[in-house]
Amino acid sequence: MTDPDFLTTPQGRRIAYRRTEGAGPGVVFLGGFKSDMQGNKAIALEDWARREGRAFLRFDYSGHGESDGEFIAGCIGDWAEDARAAITQLTEGPQILVGSSMGGWISLLMTKAIPDHVAGLVTIAAAPDFTEDSMWAGFDDAQRAALEMVEQVSLPSDYGDPYIITKRLIEDGRRHLVLRGPIELPFPTRFLIGTADTAVDLSVAYRLMDRAQGPDIRLTLVKGSDHRFSEPAELRLIEDMVAQVSAAIVAG
Repeated sequence: MTDPDFLTTPQGRRIAYRRTEGAGPGVVFLGGFKSDMQGNKAIALEDWARREGRAFLRFDYSGHGESDGEFIAGCIGDWAEDARAAITQLTEGPQILVGSSMGGWISLLMTKAIPDHVAGLVTIAAAPDFTEDSMWAGFDDAQRAALEMVEQVSLPSDYGDPYIITKRLIEDGRRHLVLRGPIELPFPTRFLIGTADTAVDLSVAYRLMDRAQGPDIRLTLVKGSDHRFSEPAELRLIEDMVAQVSAAIVAG
């Protein structure tokens, strides 16, 4: 594996990325909470992009993977700024954004922040507003008190070490909520989620579908798939959705 390149964002954060040259519209993968660009979905999409001769970008938010910074110090606003810098400085022309879990939330924020850079959208188990609707809403009185007193609380994780959730993460998340009103998506959009996903409830996908406004938006439920969505058939489905969005863009 080659070493990554690095981009310093306007906020001074140094983030790692790997870029594949190719034709447009390019594809940008946005990873999930505490994940990194070495995951199966990012690698599979990169392989697909190479086979198709398509431009592709994957990167790590600050505090994630090979990027500088501490995960515990970050928040949704920081990671959205990282994504904006990566997309605007490392790609050419409108891109197809592929957002996994938290990356789905970040990608939705990008459709508002930099609409001219977005040609299409694919999300996998998108988790918009999870800091408020899942974390904060699920905290008991003791956890909320701990968040106030020591400004952090520990939550169990199915993927390794516990998550340390900070008061800053929760409060910043409230400034970036997207499910409280219409979400304008005037380009081909595909939402994917598994029916066995225990991290993102199906009700989130239905709510996102209800809020989404646009001429070409589809939600696909995959029976039995969980939050990882990384089995070979699931990876092929992601590739198919990106190809479908790409074809719709070209057909115009």
